[in-house]
Amino acid sequence: MSTAIDRYFGISSSGSSVPVEIRAGITTFLTMSYVLFVNPLVLGNAIVVPNGFAKLLVVTALAAAAGSALMGLVARYPFAQAPGMGLNAYFAYTVVLGQKIPWQTALGAVFISGCIFVLLSILGARQAIVRAIPEQLKIAVTAGIGLFLAFLGLKNAGAVVADPATFVTLGKLSSPTVLIAAIGLVITAALLARRIPGAVLIGIVASTLAAALSRAAVYPGAHGLQGFPGFPDGIAALPIVPAGLTGALDLHAALSLGVASIVFTFFFVDFFDATGTLVALAQRAGALDAQGNMLRARRTFACDGLAAMIGSLLGTSTTTAYIESASGIAEGGRTGVTACVVAVLFLGATVLWPLAGAIPACATAPALIVVGAMMMSALRRIDWEDYTIAVPVFLTLIGMPLTFSIANGVSFGVIAYVVIKVLSGHARDVNRLLYLVAALLIARYIWLAG
Repeated sequence: MSTAIDRYFGISSSGSSVPVEIRAGITTFLTMSYVLFVNPLVLGNAIVVPNGFAKLLVVTALAAAAGSALMGLVARYPFAQAPGMGLNAYFAYTVVLGQKIPWQTALGAVFISGCIFVLLSILGARQAIVRAIPEQLKIAVTAGIGLFLAFLGLKNAGAVVADPATFVTLGKLSSPTVLIAAIGLVITAALLARRIPGAVLIGIVASTLAAALSRAAVYPGAHGLQGFPGFPDGIAALPIVPAGLTGALDLHAALSLGVASIVFTFFFVDFFDATGTLVALAQRAGALDAQGNMLRARRTFACDGLAAMIGSLLGTSTTTAYIESASGIAEGGRTGVTACVVAVLFLGATVLWPLAGAIPACATAPALIVVGAMMMSALRRIDWEDYTIAVPVFLTLIGMPLTFSIANGVSFGVIAYVVIKVLSGHARDVNRLLYLVAALLIARYIWLAG
């Protein structure tokens, strides 16, 4: 049996082992477990049902479990999926609250966008676009996501905060969140330098223990941050059946002409967000061929679309690949076993979610910062003397953290690459398909401006 599993997932051939894959899955889950609480908080502003928070938490866990299982069992990659941050905010604040679109209709729009994803993946369109992107821009996408991860980590730690005058500024370094994150960062980096297996996971656990035992005010409470509240109702709680939420999507209304722009936005943002994330993760996992193309790309992209469809049926916004999967890859995860472990843990979270709540955001911040640093290494392969490459790469790098969007970073890089190549007399260097992609991206920004 174990031999069959090894053969199916290619564990030995990838240089990994079952214990390493399990450890990687645990690391990825801990790094992204915040989605269990953040997604219900965001969607709860728009989706109003009895016991809304509890039902949305269960739906979030089930969507993450289904998406991760698909990616693990079908695509056989260590990429976890869950309802995407950013897309959930667009769903709640822009579509439902801003445009007064019923949340059931918005869920239908998510389902339709997922169907388009699957269709384009089966036809090979997504793979063709990925192949059209030059190798050095793919490297930039990976490094840009690294910067984005590090920025998320610093934000979660409170080391970087918003400022009305300078947009961002240095946070209060003496705050508990910064101190806990600093402890975790030093421990993680030191263990990595010593080549200690499980360094990222140990760092998360150590930070969590430091936060809980010190009673530092790093946990969300009714009146701001508070110390570790313990487990007043135990570490387990029976999941609530998400009645009135699951299966509530309205496809008929979503197919109407008036919602077409919403379907397009869901599709477009997730297309470039998920595509950029998957390519970057594949590069980190060593899953690209000699030409820099992702192996098993068709089924991988199809799984991404299927996850979005399943999530909308369950009752949540777009489910997509998570960049936090890079933390598990850094722990040695190379196969679908890692994603399957994440799926099992999310299923367990429907019962053990109080235990998952013991992990504060500042405890996972060091993992994001360290993994972000790891993802910068490929930049040494960029030809910085060639400005037709250097400028698009730079725009990709800074576009992601500064606009808080992977999709914008990819878009900036592609548009700049095509335009600069044409104006500098190197139009033949550009893949023909990339001209169409750049034109669509420019049209989208013009449309948004209008």
